[in-house]
Amino acid sequence: MLLLAGMALTSACRLDMHVQPRENPLSRSDFFPDQRSERPPIEGTVARGQLHEDAYFYTGKVGNNPGEVMPFPVTKEVLERGRERYNIFCAPCHSRVGDGNGFVPSRGFSRQPPSFHDARLEKSPVGYFYDVITNGFGIMPDYASQIPPQDRWNIVAYVRALQLSQNATMADVPAGQRVPSEPPKFNEPGTGASLPVLDTKPEMKEESK
Repeated sequence: MLLLAGMALTSACRLDMHVQPRENPLSRSDFFPDQRSERPPIEGTVARGQLHEDAYFYTGKVGNNPGEVMPFPVTKEVLERGRERYNIFCAPCHSRVGDGNGFVPSRGFSRQPPSFHDARLEKSPVGYFYDVITNGFGIMPDYASQIPPQDRWNIVAYVRALQLSQNATMADVPAGQRVPSEPPKFNEPGTGASLPVLDTKPEMKEESK
């Protein structure tokens, strides 16, 4: 009998935990004067990880204007991470070289993305690109939920590297650094969805007569 009584008490306790008073999301509640079960955040509180003290890092703006500088030093690791994230999130539309001829536009997308190598975007400050990634622009959706702030800046740094790579001159080469005399040749230029195919066959020189 004692065993049965103990089992009954235990099961009752477990049942109470399952059927305890609670509110379904967005349901009506008579407990609060406004009858809303969902409560706004307590004034003056900040959720963990959302303090965002560095406004420029999280907005890319100084006041209402896009900023001109990166919020941290651009290193090789930053560019490599930026290239990886760019190829995942940006290249399908903008292509791997940033000319706007990605895979998605080639499949009949209604509007081709702009080229990062246009004069307008070459002159745009880095904060502008960060803001577009965060909030979207035109038919481009925002990527705030997919790409964290650090990676957005990494992508911005890589976009700047792409712009430089397509418009660099010998004057941009540091003194004493060797530059290949001949650019690589390709059998296939590649698209936003595929890598270019290098021409590995040596050139046949004409025999001197």
